[in-house]
Amino acid sequence: MTETAIANLPINSYHAHVYYDTSTREIAAHIREELGAKFEVQLGRWRDEPVGPHPKSMYQVAFASDRFAEIVPWLMLNRQGLDILVHPNTGDALADHTAHSLWLGSKLELNLEVLKTG
Repeated sequence: MTETAIANLPINSYHAHVYYDTSTREIAAHIREELGAKFEVQLGRWRDEPVGPHPKSMYQVAFASDRFAEIVPWLMLNRQGLDILVHPNTGDALADHTAHSLWLGSKLELNLEVLKTG
């Protein structure tokens, strides 16, 4: 795919994946509560073990493209040390989780085989 073709992909929405472990679950819960109270988001289920491409416990935060400028800066300043993957939803799951993504905190190694097979 050319750079021009990539630039023309529509961004339908965004996901933020907030990663945690047993020692940081309470922090993740506080962030989740604040996100739900402050912003127009859909909060996904708690995933207390790896699922799909995600290598550790996480929950998903889904939001509309026009909310990016308010939600992502808030996450940058309020992530309290948690690692967060933010990616667009363009219909190309592999590219969205890799080339199109941004990380707040440490970049975790995703299980990309899951995205390559469907």
